[in-house]
Amino acid sequence: MKVLVTCPPMLGLMDEFKPLFAAKGIEIYCPQVVQTLSVDELKILVPKFDGWIIGDDPANEEVFKAGRAGNLKAAVKWGVGVDNVDFAAAKALDVPVSNTPRMFGAEVADIAMGYVIALARQTFKIDRAVREGQWLKPAGISLAAKTVALIGFGDIGRNTAKRLLAADMKVITYDPYYQPVKELETVGVATWPERLDEADFIIVTCALTDENRHMVNSNILARTKAGVRIINVARGPLIDEVALIEHLRSGQVHSVALDVFEDEPLPVTSELRNFENCIFGTHNSSNTVDAVRRASDKAIELLFGFLGIK
Repeated sequence: MKVLVTCPPMLGLMDEFKPLFAAKGIEIYCPQVVQTLSVDELKILVPKFDGWIIGDDPANEEVFKAGRAGNLKAAVKWGVGVDNVDFAAAKALDVPVSNTPRMFGAEVADIAMGYVIALARQTFKIDRAVREGQWLKPAGISLAAKTVALIGFGDIGRNTAKRLLAADMKVITYDPYYQPVKELETVGVATWPERLDEADFIIVTCALTDENRHMVNSNILARTKAGVRIINVARGPLIDEVALIEHLRSGQVHSVALDVFEDEPLPVTSELRNFENCIFGTHNSSNTVDAVRRASDKAIELLFGFLGIK
């Protein structure tokens, strides 16, 4: 059997996982992937393999049809987010697919909390200045008693809330599927976008769906407290970047920390690059050695199960 792996974090530690495949007599192929492969590239590659461990690639109907016309028997979406995978198409084509849920809640929450501190105290700006020979001392804001609008209360959202409460911050969460958690009982619950004008920070941790695309848009940003700080560790299209740029320019939004973007990698022409108050990531908030091992082991286990490999 042959397996294709297109997930960059897993590819980065592939030498650790190769023996698991070799022990089962499975040949693996690891293409060079910066973020994702294109639909055209996948339509050529996927049919050659029995199994596929998917990263953030466009695993759409076209790709699954091409794969099913070839050798593809099963796939696993590495990680939590599934907005790039057409599960309905896979099911119709009789290609079993699963993700690896609840793998990165703590890791992504760590980055979210790090971004909160960085935006509050402008540590990134100080670092840049020192490197340029300057001795910058900007006045930040304290975290205690500040309010966070936390979008999403799944694994990542709950872990983020834990960290925010430890910093004596107030948390209001927005999640249509909200379930109370005993140790997080002080978290407030609201219906989006009620009480948004109370928030000093907005943190996006929810999954991307057709319904919530651009949920943070111009109308929403106009309702926020002036000088709000925004963090996105979920999916880029949850925020309308054109609207975000407009409100950064006006000062309604003080600064943003984005690990994800509408187009990835961030285009060199993006106006977001013009704002010195902002911090950018590379869709990398889940990427720790420990988490990659955990998610990769789970992905391999699931794929072997689908392929009937014991």
